[in-house]
Amino acid sequence: MTKRLVITGASGQLGRRAAEIALAACGPGRLILVTRRPDALADLAARGAEVRFADFDRPTTLRAAFAGGERMLLISTTDLAQRSEQHRAAIDAAGAAGVRHIVYTSILRPEPSNPALVVPSHAFTEQALAASSLEWTLLRNSLYADYQVPEAAHAIAARSFVHNRGAGRVAYVAREDCAGVAAAVLVADGHAGAVYDVTGPHAYDAAELAQLYGDLGAHEVKAVALDDGAFIAGLVGAGAGDDHAKYGAEIVASFGQSIRAGYLASCTDTVAKLTLRPPLTLREVLESKLKTAQA
Repeated sequence: MTKRLVITGASGQLGRRAAEIALAACGPGRLILVTRRPDALADLAARGAEVRFADFDRPTTLRAAFAGGERMLLISTTDLAQRSEQHRAAIDAAGAAGVRHIVYTSILRPEPSNPALVVPSHAFTEQALAASSLEWTLLRNSLYADYQVPEAAHAIAARSFVHNRGAGRVAYVAREDCAGVAAAVLVADGHAGAVYDVTGPHAYDAAELAQLYGDLGAHEVKAVALDDGAFIAGLVGAGAGDDHAKYGAEIVASFGQSIRAGYLASCTDTVAKLTLRPPLTLREVLESKLKTAQA
């Protein structure tokens, strides 16, 4: 019997791209795409993928959506407050539906001492997978190069790159490469029990980022280091007193703290090994995205 493959969050940016790559690799009839917005995947359904509705906020919808799948790509959800319970429900539903192997998108070094605020839910999910009866593969993704576009644009406009990352380094990874790795692992056998650090090809410190932003803006950009309190205050700005703005700033600052402490410094050749092509560089991603934003 042909092994069927499930992708959750398939209408999101990472999920959709992973689905497109997997569909090209495995052909029609094998792919089950799970989403809250089936209409958004009508084009992939027309190419032979089966699109099913499920809502992680409604756990009773999950088991039927996963039924018939052998291996599943569980893309981490975005609601930090609910993510641990959403993922626990998904793991339980997958097991009940007959799924044998889950591939999960995590983060680099999800350890208790890592100050990044996204870490606890990733650590919880990894532990839940380890405690389950399922096979698993962990894709510990570095920070997205794509998410650096607003930072780069602001730094170019202000001629300064303000940060709280100290001397830490990050090998930013393109979302395209994360999708390629996820699809490669989902489609192929032999990855059970593997833990992959998925990163870009170069780990940047603050000075190198400022230099890159300056090159892209065609003028000097200076790196300006702040302590956490001043950095958060600067991010909140006119939104002082807005709890949502403060929470968002604290999340961003927590990544800076994690970088400063060395938790996000991993730089690997995982992308090249699993996709059989060189990873995109941060410069390539920013050049493309900044041009699109400016247009």
